[in-house]
Amino acid sequence: MKKKLIFLSFILIFLALVLYFIFSQKEDKSVLTLFGNIEIRQVDLSFQVEGKILKLLKEEGDEVKSGELVAILDNRDYLTEYKKSYMESKRAKAISDDAKWQYEHKSPLCSDGTISQLECEGLLNRKNETKASYEVSVALKEEAKNRLDYTKIYAPDEGIITTRIKEPGSVVKVSEAVYTLSKNKPVWIRAYIPENQLGNVRYGMKADILTDSTNPETKQKRKYKGYVGFISPVAEFTPKTVQTQDLRTDLVYRIRVYIYENDKFLRQGMPVTIKIDMKQEDGSKVDNQCS
Repeated sequence: MKKKLIFLSFILIFLALVLYFIFSQKEDKSVLTLFGNIEIRQVDLSFQVEGKILKLLKEEGDEVKSGELVAILDNRDYLTEYKKSYMESKRAKAISDDAKWQYEHKSPLCSDGTISQLECEGLLNRKNETKASYEVSVALKEEAKNRLDYTKIYAPDEGIITTRIKEPGSVVKVSEAVYTLSKNKPVWIRAYIPENQLGNVRYGMKADILTDSTNPETKQKRKYKGYVGFISPVAEFTPKTVQTQDLRTDLVYRIRVYIYENDKFLRQGMPVTIKIDMKQEDGSKVDNQCS
């Protein structure tokens, strides 16, 4: 009798495991599962003038704030150019002021014929000419000042230095990349919707994003919240790099799922899983926290 009970217990346990496996493998049709990759906007930082790099203040992996100084060019030639243009503008200002004074004090003599009309016209022409020369010198001074300022690179936004391309002492040309900066925001996922699911996905639908990495504190995969921010109107064939639940070639539509809260654990190109609840209410009104 005892052996029969043990045998019956094994049978019941086996049946329970079979049922659990069947129901756990049953796909929830109300949840659309997609696979994609993290994309982060990157900026190549470069000087707007040519010259020799004097200092690079950041290393790969360093975080930077918006407006933070990251690189300095040898500015001696540009500083000399600015000083020269500055002094030239002062000289032009003095000449212009003198010509203006001469005209204002002698012009009354033109009306009574004390001085000739030709001389009066000469005074007026000299006043206008020296004024124009002064304005040109001011423009050249501003240009020289801009070129001097261009010998420094400031971070356009907060982010992380992903690549340090040049080193101090390198001679760079205009717009030659020195750093590559990955911006902190916005962060989105490039994914593809199968054609037969296109009519079920709307702009603004909320999405759960799961990475393959397990949080050592929670022992669960890292989870983020996001929303569908872009749906391509053009169909394309499934790219070879796209991960899908079936391997057959089919028409798909590219989408972007924007992530609300970015952190240091999201990396460029990281594969993630997207889950969209198809039963959710209209989510077209979204507070865009990602821009």
